[in-house]
Amino acid sequence: MTSASPITSLITGFVGELRAAGVPVSMVETIDAMRALEVIDIGDRAGLKATLAATLVKAERHLPAFDIAFEVYFAQASRQSTLEARDGTAYAPMEGGDAGGGQAAETDDLRKNLLEALLDHNLEDLASLVGRAVDRLSGFEPGRPVGGTYYLYRTMRRLDMDQLEEMIRQALSEEMGDPTPLEQRLLDEGVAARLEELREAVRDEIRRRLVEDRGREAVAKTLRRPLTEDVDLMHATRADLEAIEDAIVPLTRKLAARLARRRRMLRRGRLDFRKTMRASLATGGVPIDPRFKAPRPHRPEVFLMCDVSGSMATFARFTLQFTYAMSTQFSKLRSFAFIDTVDEVTQFFGAGTDFTEALSRVATEADVVAHDGHSDYGTALAVFVDRYGREVTPRSTVIITGDARNNYRPPQAAQLGEIATKARAVYWLNPEPPSYWDTGDSVMSEYAPHCEGVFEVRTLRQLEDFVEQLSLPRRR
Repeated sequence: MTSASPITSLITGFVGELRAAGVPVSMVETIDAMRALEVIDIGDRAGLKATLAATLVKAERHLPAFDIAFEVYFAQASRQSTLEARDGTAYAPMEGGDAGGGQAAETDDLRKNLLEALLDHNLEDLASLVGRAVDRLSGFEPGRPVGGTYYLYRTMRRLDMDQLEEMIRQALSEEMGDPTPLEQRLLDEGVAARLEELREAVRDEIRRRLVEDRGREAVAKTLRRPLTEDVDLMHATRADLEAIEDAIVPLTRKLAARLARRRRMLRRGRLDFRKTMRASLATGGVPIDPRFKAPRPHRPEVFLMCDVSGSMATFARFTLQFTYAMSTQFSKLRSFAFIDTVDEVTQFFGAGTDFTEALSRVATEADVVAHDGHSDYGTALAVFVDRYGREVTPRSTVIITGDARNNYRPPQAAQLGEIATKARAVYWLNPEPPSYWDTGDSVMSEYAPHCEGVFEVRTLRQLEDFVEQLSLPRRR
């Protein structure tokens, strides 16, 4: 039995890392990638990256995870400075704090050479100079359990990025004279682009050295980040929230198309025994030609109740946005916001409405606070039953989103029970993990018996899975 070739083992490990990061890569796609590598020059790193991305990545939002894994698994070997080879000079790492004496002069020379390489877009010299900078300034020590961010910070700080920025700006503006506003903007963008180019080069060099020191798997694991659809909505950063917002429309478009296709496949309906027997009389019942009743699938009518109190605001935002993007899958979608009372906000989300503006109107115009502005699920459910209970029918699906933390007030679970008896189904989406339910002021177990299902929904992927389940017609 022959052992796998080095490139096969490398691709296998690379695909395994993509899957560990959450990128869906099938066996067929892996085989396609291996076949594609047979017809390209694998020594061309840019071509190799493009080929693997084309065969293994299906969604643009997965490209950042692919880029990180590729840089780790296909990291180039750290190169010694070609400039050192030219003059035969060895550069020892800088010890202690900031440079002093001759070390300061060497750093100044290094900074000037980096400036020239950046201005000339000389990638070969830039790579060599970055290698020298990491050698001298990062304090890199093989075997030391320190992250790449630490080495990056030390290198960039000792290069004095403020001074280098000023040098780049001065060099680029020498021939401008008195720049116009447009020229000033282009100048600022040019400076920022060159600084980012340097930062990326330093980051890549440090990553290569970490891979050589610790191995691909260990470095890839430390750099792994959750995909956009797996980011915890309750603890997302501003950048995460922006990425999630950008991902919602493509996700819902894909989901809507898939659900529509499944609906078409479920159109055959149930067996119509009477029509089958009548059609079979002409042949004496041999063979029997089954006839089916025309199905009457209906899309669910949805009542969406969102807790919009401070702790739930982010979760409510994306639940509303995702559900409204999926509105074509529902025959009717009505939205209600609540804190310690409830108000209908459907009118804020009409066709063509800017979603951010609609959410702002919910915050400023909706009547959701009746007492002290702290969540009161019991009162909100009672008000909902009183105002809108008569409009809930067996066609209605009621979805409640919130953590069920009732601030130690009466849960009034019987009110939810009354809604459940009228509705097709009641679902509860809770952004907290199940281990948190019924701790502190959570009363999830009071409401769960009246629900068709209680779901942990902390990510876009979980929300997508729930909406897909909701939108499919029930077989009766």
